[in-house]
Amino acid sequence: MNDFDRLEPDAIRHLRLFFYLLPVFGFFPAVWTLYRRSGSRQERVLSRFVVKFALGWLILYGLMGASAFTSESAQLPLLLTASFMTSGYFVLNLFLMVRLWQRKTIALPLIGKVGRLL
Repeated sequence: MNDFDRLEPDAIRHLRLFFYLLPVFGFFPAVWTLYRRSGSRQERVLSRFVVKFALGWLILYGLMGASAFTSESAQLPLLLTASFMTSGYFVLNLFLMVRLWQRKTIALPLIGKVGRLL
């Protein structure tokens, strides 16, 4: 008997949610879920959030890097801001993974709609 056969469907779905919350790498399974229009409602909502959050981080990080490259006087502050944004992205994903592991709602202070849907 395979190890995956012994896992309950709920446990497999829960494990899939962890993969979505992996920083940077979780973007790809989330996009795949949205592209195939598969998964439960909870998976699709979390996938949408992960895709928006990762794309937002990537765009802001790229803009900060491009601005630092073209600016002479504000180069260091822009690079520091980009590094703080990246740290925040990773910490927030880790925080959401801990909340998921505790089987609590994934709620963010400013983005309460995601928590209500999950």
